Amino acid sequence: MLNEFKDFIAKGNVMDMAVGIIIGAAFTAIVTSLVGDLINPIISLFMGGIDFSGMGVRLSEGEDGAVFAYGNFIMALINFLIIAFVVFMLVKMVNKVKDAAAEPEEEAPEEPKGPTQEELLMEIRDALKANG
Repeated sequence: MLNEFKDFIAKGNVMDMAVGIIIGAAFTAIVTSLVGDLINPIISLFMGGIDFSGMGVRLSEGEDGAVFAYGNFIMALINFLIIAFVVFMLVKMVNKVKDAAAEPEEEAPEEPKGPTQEELLMEIRDALKANG
């Protein structure tokens, strides 16, 4: 059973998945910072400093009353759209680089092919008839 576990872990797809998860977590931090620290302030500047996250409707009275915080949802939606667009642009760029690397080099012109075996046999036959 231990050997089976070792074989399972050693398979490439499991290792690739682990690397993908680790890099994805690091990439999430980068994209979150990009959106929160760079893009959202620019959006806020164009929208007159409006921050949707504070918007909501108090459903009950009191300090601990329930709040229908639709502003947080709007900010999450905006963040999702920005993150999705950034990821789309990155994937598009990576695919462009991969396609450029995968393009085959210009094919060398094909060398002219010689006569086929049948053509050579017919030439030999015709030459023997002509000399015979």
